[in-house]
Amino acid sequence: MFSAKSIVATLLSAAALVSAAPTPTNGTVATTTYHLTGVTHTVVAGKGGLKFDPDNVVAEIGDVVEWHYLPANHAVAQSSFFDPCKPLEDASGKQVGFFSDFNFATSEGQSDKVFQVVVEDKKPTWFYCPQLKGEHCKNGMVGVINQNFDNQAFSLRAHREAAAKVDEIIIPDYQQGGYVIPNPNPNGGF
Repeated sequence: MFSAKSIVATLLSAAALVSAAPTPTNGTVATTTYHLTGVTHTVVAGKGGLKFDPDNVVAEIGDVVEWHYLPANHAVAQSSFFDPCKPLEDASGKQVGFFSDFNFATSEGQSDKVFQVVVEDKKPTWFYCPQLKGEHCKNGMVGVINQNFDNQAFSLRAHREAAAKVDEIIIPDYQQGGYVIPNPNPNGGF
């Protein structure tokens, strides 16, 4: 009779003798699938001035956050708490957060396009408007999805105060991390 250890040892040694043929790759990265909840949170960019309304969104995993844009040329970009007016980057300096790009300029009413992201976790997700004309981020146009309300040191208020002190607002290099789609509610009355 074979023991579990001897079966594992036999399988491991057999696997070492077999070499797998290389398989082609297309450069894509495996993604996680999130089950959509059917809930969409609307954020209006530019309502009441240089701000997002609401600027503090509480969402579940699988919810959609959708930015609607009012006159001026706004955008939304993901940042970190510590760099409120700079695109989110990984350890190597590569841009990893979402950025809508400036696809939404309108002279009146709301833009005919919106930007959507799917909430992937419950960690705070910080965002800002990278518009340089009028220094939107420095002037308070920042927000958060799923702020940790138990830690006031990392509050939206503290984030906005840090944004007011930055030396430079940085526009991300390219659009990524979300979807630009036709406005599903162009008569929303924002």
